[in-house]
Amino acid sequence: MLSQDTKTPNGVTSSNREWNFAVPNWPERLRAGQSLLPDLPLNKSESDRAVQIFGKLRLPDVAGQPPLATAAGEWQRDIVRAIFGSLDDHGRRRVPEVFAMVPKKSSKTTGGAGIMMTALLMNNRPRAEFVLVGPTQEVADLAFQQASGMIDADPDGYLQKRFQVQEHVKTIIDRKNKARLKIKTFDLKVSTGSKPVGILIDELHLMSQMSFATRVIGQLRGGMIANPEAFLIFITTQSDEAPSGVFKSELDYARGVRDGRITKDARTLPLIYEFSEAMQIAEDRPWADPANWPQVLPNLGKSITIDRLVSDYGVAKEKGEEEERRWASQHLNVQIGLALHDGRWRGADYWLGAADTSLAKLEDLLDRCECAVVGGDGGGLDDLLGLAVLGRDKITKDWLLWAHAWAQTDVFEKRKDIAEKLRDFEADGDLTVCQKGESTKDIKEFCDAIEQVYKSGLLPEKLGIGLDPYAIGSIIDELASRGIYTEAHDPPGCITGVRQGSALSPATWGMERKLKDGTLWHSGSRLMSWCVSNAKTEQRGNAVLITKQTAGKAKIDPLVAAFNAVMLMSRNPEASNKLVAYERGQMFL
Repeated sequence: MLSQDTKTPNGVTSSNREWNFAVPNWPERLRAGQSLLPDLPLNKSESDRAVQIFGKLRLPDVAGQPPLATAAGEWQRDIVRAIFGSLDDHGRRRVPEVFAMVPKKSSKTTGGAGIMMTALLMNNRPRAEFVLVGPTQEVADLAFQQASGMIDADPDGYLQKRFQVQEHVKTIIDRKNKARLKIKTFDLKVSTGSKPVGILIDELHLMSQMSFATRVIGQLRGGMIANPEAFLIFITTQSDEAPSGVFKSELDYARGVRDGRITKDARTLPLIYEFSEAMQIAEDRPWADPANWPQVLPNLGKSITIDRLVSDYGVAKEKGEEEERRWASQHLNVQIGLALHDGRWRGADYWLGAADTSLAKLEDLLDRCECAVVGGDGGGLDDLLGLAVLGRDKITKDWLLWAHAWAQTDVFEKRKDIAEKLRDFEADGDLTVCQKGESTKDIKEFCDAIEQVYKSGLLPEKLGIGLDPYAIGSIIDELASRGIYTEAHDPPGCITGVRQGSALSPATWGMERKLKDGTLWHSGSRLMSWCVSNAKTEQRGNAVLITKQTAGKAKIDPLVAAFNAVMLMSRNPEASNKLVAYERGQMFL
């Protein structure tokens, strides 16, 4: 065992460094074709025994039924080494969780079945329960067929004698100690009454689309607390859309451990096969060069070949950028930052490049601007209420955008398919959820933000607040009660209704041009990136429509609020209170 003042090969210092899971040099390891498993004080005899057991299992659905010793990738043996070689003398598993992200066609489900069969064969706890969870019934069925097929494929007949296979309930029972492996489909019932010793979750990225995913995985973790030797393994592919929900939270945590940012009580061993962020976002797209692909293909030469991938990639490119990006996310683990579809708003192509995280707070924007206008958009209780503040920089004259949204609980009940995403935005601080009994919270906080702009002196006296003409009565009443809008204002007044539909075309065109030429900046929030990726265009005559109808079920309210603000800023307005503006360091002649 390493002493506390000895550095590990990773160069990471920690009071408990012998079980430090960080691998900060992971890009170099991938380029060199090396293992991502950090140097850990594993019990070599137990890890070797586990690898030997795993290697004797055979592929049941391949001609000749080769053993996993030759058919499995080294990344799968790394999981086996870490999990089964980390049980200490007190019965505590020092590697309690593994997060493995590998590309599609890496034999994840087959390898997962082999790992859980190894768990049964290594287990000494009577009546222990192991669970393999698939995202769909189809994946769960495949996992069960692979696990039971490995039993049937044993040439010595030992596994057939030791295990009882119950096909009708997808369960494999160890006759020796009554331990069992259950293979389940991911749903609300998967954790009911379960206190598993080991869990393997296959394709986590698909589960993140389910509104109950975070709760169920939390319950599974809770059921493991009673067993100090319990383990949890995630094996997944990258998502084919921007990561969200429980997949994003687990991926972000695993990356934090891998990079050395999370060291205290780190629970997860990361085995993440992905290109560095610099390679993924570089304009010349080095990830698209097949010469770089072996870095992220740990099963290369086993279940996948470069030639086959090159052919598939060519087909994907012919189908357009949307399919190319989707293909890269699945086969190369390239993370999608913004979903670009064929009918997208063209501003989406330049959106991510216009992010300025120094605009994260409204006051940050106001401090930099000589004038600011407000746009708002929202519908019924199952919509978001979107607010956008668009300012003009007092020095560069660039346009600066800040946005926020509010949601009633009705949205989560009626739109369960986006519930996990909305919770992400809430955690980011860009979405406020109005709980039961807070039905007017959104209107009040919406107007709080407008009042903040108003008191800054930056809001134009006329045409400073642009709203969707529908369902704005409560907003106008609230603003009037604060003295922001009164009948004393001469028409057109501070608040104006902004015509929607084709009338917004100047804003959509103008905004996309300013994004491209680098004169419009936004805070880089995931909420707005999601709304931008949801926006779909419809050509109607000479106009381009981006409406809630063309967006379908997805939400775009904060983006429409931004379009409303663009319509007002395009008039080149001036701040209403020149004295306040002067005191803020802005000169008006």
